Formats: sequence, C-alpha cells, structure tokens
Amino acid sequence: MSDDDASTERLAALRREYGAAGLDLPDLADDPIAMFRRWLDDASGLHEPNAMVVSSVGADGRPSARMVLLKAVDERGFVFYTNYASRKAAELDAHPQVALLFPWHDLQRQVRVEGVAARVSHDESAAYFATRPRASQLGAWASPQSQPVTSREALDAAYRAVQERFGGPDADDEVPLPPYWGGYRVAPDTVEFWQGRVGRMHDRLVYRRTGVGWGVERLAP
Repeated sequence: MSDDDASTERLAALRREYGAAGLDLPDLADDPIAMFRRWLDDASGLHEPNAMVVSSVGADGRPSARMVLLKAVDERGFVFYTNYASRKAAELDAHPQVALLFPWHDLQRQVRVEGVAARVSHDESAAYFATRPRASQLGAWASPQSQPVTSREALDAAYRAVQERFGGPDADDEVPLPPYWGGYRVAPDTVEFWQGRVGRMHDRLVYRRTGVGWGVERLAP
C-alpha cells in the first residue's frame, strides 16, 4: 500500500458517533438571535467560542473563507471587524451576500448564518477600536492586510515604525482608529442550528426571515 493510499484509508476511517443531545421545534427560541445567544452561552467554556468562518465571493465567482472573531450580536445582526483594504472587505463591498459558520465541535453543534453584510458606522468602529489591546491597535496601523510584503522583517519594521509614531505598549497616548479599518454587520436572512445525532441523522432546524418575522423548518441531514 502506498503512503497516499494509507493516508486516504486513515482519513476514511476517522469518524465519531454523535448523539449527546437532540434538537426539536419546542427547544427553539422565538427568534434566531435569542437562540444563538443561548447556544453561545453553552459554548462559553470552549476555546474561542466566538470564532466564526466568514465566506465571501470575488468578482470572478471564486469563494474565499477565513476565521474571524464575532465582536457583537443583537437583533440587527452579527458584527466583526477588519481592514477595509483587505480581500474580504473588497469582496463584501462588491458582493455583500455572506455566509457565517460557528463550528462548536465539542458540543456536536454548528450554527450557519446567511445574510447581507454592510459596514457599521464610524462611531461604532471607533468605540470598539478603543477597547482593543494596544498591541492590536498598533497592528491595525502596521499591517497592510492581504497585501504582499517582502519579508517578515519588513512587517516587523512597519510595526516598529508605528510604535515610534504612537508609542509602545506602555505609552498612554490614545491610538486613533485607522481610516481604513472598521466593522461589518451581517443582517441574517437564514440561521440554521445543527445538532449532531446518532447514525448521522442530525437535527437541522433553520429560521428563515419572512415579511412578518421568522419561519422555522426542519431540514434532512
């Protein structure tokens, strides 16, 4: 058996039986945001429970995905922050339809969100930026996100230059919001709650926005 065949066989054999819990219509909250908050609370003990995959699409139709951190959620939607000159921002500005995925493996759960992304206000971005650790604030100024850089040394030099401009980690001066940095809010139109079950007969309950609120239906696994 070749190494490739052995690797494929090992992958094919990887499986874990689910069935820690079930999910049925009576278990759901009246709206998906309340339900999401309930599940997020359940995930609070996991590593990075607010980590989510953001999937966007480029002008050529090629999809791209990356992991970011959810920083706010309310009845208006799900908020994350980024460099507005990044690839993800360019794609979201041109094609605001977006998908989010919260992969809570340890709970045998995932939440899938589809909706429309729009930039949050400057004031909202500035208020959040002010809460970031100073090192992260400096990094937002130093990194030309998604752009090619000549070397790690060049990136480190850019960070040192920003430290000289605004002061290092122990400085007291405020680091202002970069003009090219801010948030997006994803207003959901569908939110699916997925719970693993025995035999891969998983529970999938999805909220869909209607003209008067939300409807719910069960999907086959």
